[in-house]
Amino acid sequence: MLGTIVNCIAVIAGTLVGLLLKKGIPERISNAIMQGLGLCVMYIGISGALEGQNVLIAILSMAIGVLVGEALDLDAGLNRLGKKLEDKVGSGGDGAVAKAFVSASLLFCVGAMAIVGSIQGGLTGNHETIFAKSLIDGIAAIVLTSTMGFGVIFSAFFVLIYQGSIALCAGFIQSVLTEAIIAEMTCVGSLLIVGLSLNMLNITKLKVMNFVPAILMPIPIYWIIQLFEMLIK
Repeated sequence: MLGTIVNCIAVIAGTLVGLLLKKGIPERISNAIMQGLGLCVMYIGISGALEGQNVLIAILSMAIGVLVGEALDLDAGLNRLGKKLEDKVGSGGDGAVAKAFVSASLLFCVGAMAIVGSIQGGLTGNHETIFAKSLIDGIAAIVLTSTMGFGVIFSAFFVLIYQGSIALCAGFIQSVLTEAIIAEMTCVGSLLIVGLSLNMLNITKLKVMNFVPAILMPIPIYWIIQLFEMLIK
């Protein structure tokens, strides 16, 4: 949980700094920084996607995961949560708080660094991945807050719940998380990061949250493929 707590603090600190700089960063500079971060996020996504060893698992995971995500409409659920937060803080109902919360939550929680880093921390106590992610998230929080407002701060609690739950549950699924499965989860999660970077660059408007179940799909798919291979031998 240490890594998750540090990550949460980094987001809160970044949000507070972003609020202080809100009046001091010209819009063109904020936009340029966000585009630069979008490219960095794309680099992280592409690098992680290359960890995959079986493209079939990636394709099946994405297809099945998106079906599940669309059926549950996780994107709409996250947006509803953002709207509720907006109603609680009374921001005038213009959607700014909800948009900031959803955008930041997706950026901070979707992808391999959040999942694999939390699993590493939960299983081995190695928090290096999450510490690196915390630095990225802190910088991103500054820019997001300066452009989108204080709604970003609510994503810190989403990070705490999301990554904390993964870290706590890691011990229960340790026996099924082989290096091969983690590599495939990293690949799929990183593809989602690429999708998120395209949204940040205003190239697409993907509902990335609806893709999130795909990250977990390599676990059952990998074992089904292994079982099939054993049966045909």
